Amino acid sequence: MESITSFTHFSKRIRNGEASCIENVNHFLNRIEELNATLNVFLEVYADEAKARAVEIDEKISKGTAGKLAGMVIGIKDVLAYKDHGLQAASKILEGFKSQFTATAIQRLLDEDAIIIGRQNCDEFAMGSGNENSAYGVTRNFADHSRVPGGSSGASAVAVQAGMCHASIGSDTGGSVRQPAAFCGVIGLKPTYGRISRWGLAAYASSFDCIGPITNSVEDAALLLEIMAGADDFDSTVSTKEVDNYSENLSGEPEKFRIGYFKEALESEGLNDEVKAKTFEKIEALKVAGHTVEAVDFPLLKYLLPTYYILTTAEASSNLSRYDGVRYGHRTANAESLDDLYKKSRGEGFGSEVKRRIMLGTFVLSADYYDAYYTKAQRVRQLIKNATDELLENYDFIVSPTTPSTAFEIGNKSEDPIQAYLADIFTVQANVVGYPAIAVPNGTDKSGLPIGFQVLGREFEEHKLLKFAKTAVEV
Repeated sequence: MESITSFTHFSKRIRNGEASCIENVNHFLNRIEELNATLNVFLEVYADEAKARAVEIDEKISKGTAGKLAGMVIGIKDVLAYKDHGLQAASKILEGFKSQFTATAIQRLLDEDAIIIGRQNCDEFAMGSGNENSAYGVTRNFADHSRVPGGSSGASAVAVQAGMCHASIGSDTGGSVRQPAAFCGVIGLKPTYGRISRWGLAAYASSFDCIGPITNSVEDAALLLEIMAGADDFDSTVSTKEVDNYSENLSGEPEKFRIGYFKEALESEGLNDEVKAKTFEKIEALKVAGHTVEAVDFPLLKYLLPTYYILTTAEASSNLSRYDGVRYGHRTANAESLDDLYKKSRGEGFGSEVKRRIMLGTFVLSADYYDAYYTKAQRVRQLIKNATDELLENYDFIVSPTTPSTAFEIGNKSEDPIQAYLADIFTVQANVVGYPAIAVPNGTDKSGLPIGFQVLGREFEEHKLLKFAKTAVEV
């Protein structure tokens, strides 16, 4: 069977009777069987369930009652709830746990006849930039098996990159959808905070976390956002704003936009030369296409990462306190008291990176340092938002490389967490301010490793962001 990586393309074929859902599911299952032992993408594959669902949807298609996503094969990151299926956040602390409900975003996909094919590896509790922090081993980049796929949604990106499903649903707290999308040469969308319900997403940092799609086309990302977005009674932080027809707004007369880029970022010594060159090539191509692209100053650039890591670790410290070995998941066999049960269960169950962030978060929330770190970081977060708003009054988008380098070698940064954290330098701004951003492919380096190009837009203007992203891919 012909490999169909874009659902938009496949959907036309299936509705014309040129393909079937069951044929498509079998194709992806064969692909997973061929590659998963090497790449370590899927922690669990729902083969029988996916086949049975495909047969049901083929019947719906024949009757003309199928939903918008009929036959779309999707993998979900191991932080999203799917009733009666495993949910472990790639952590030993949740070993054996099965979800008792389905996340709102996932349920909306199922309601439109998507097929969930399996649960995908990730950095433990979505904490990492290389998919090296999983309790179930590292996932490998399909472009070069010695390289990381990015994180924390690294396996979700590889699944799309390697043709193991049409799309993946990941989570993005500081770039965890966009950074792996860049490393794997696919599309990664982080919507506005509150655009998609977080109900059923295992929390890392609640005021930063977003659910987002990873796809092979902007059209597929737009369609998935359109389905998942919208109000939800289970999530008090979700927006009640009307959801646009994102997939239908991609066509029409191309618009000319005003675009800014941070001069300091592109002149940084830490930016890989090939990534810099490709970014400037894209900027010049956008100018030739009639867009206005200008360098802008952003003096608060150096405060993005410190603000992000102080606040997210503080929220992680609070959120992960619920995993105590009492109600579910891993429980130590060697406890002599209740305190001992807590300490040993958490010590045995959490990996080193999660422990590091919990301890850092607990430190900044402690009475002696709360005002010095947490309160100050909250103030700086507001200053960053204000400065970003000022820029977006004059520009439609802010563009940058998605990452400062291409995918690094497995193990290269695992001994130095600061170097790993720097991989998020271009992506965290969107999460700090809560605005939408998308990563699109921007060619490859001399070794054939993918390079990403990021576009950040205004709050709840995903319709405009997606339309421009489609243009940015094509120029």
